[in-house]
Amino acid sequence: MADTLDMRGLSCPQPVFETKKKIEAMGSGALEVLVDSGTARDNVTRLAENRGWAVSLREQDGEFVLRLSK
Repeated sequence: MADTLDMRGLSCPQPVFETKKKIEAMGSGALEVLVDSGTARDNVTRLAENRGWAVSLREQDGEFVLRLSK
């Protein structure tokens, strides 16, 4: 079961900062990050991939679910 980080309604860079803190604390595992803007989607994806996490994306009702795994 993946942890979930709900960043909907927050503007960048806050979703990136919160995701960074969470994945550093986790080290590895699975995390779902919920965002509602394309900018947050792109920035969180870039952050995760640069730190060696795999990212899968699903769009649902205009919001994005990023599943990060390592």
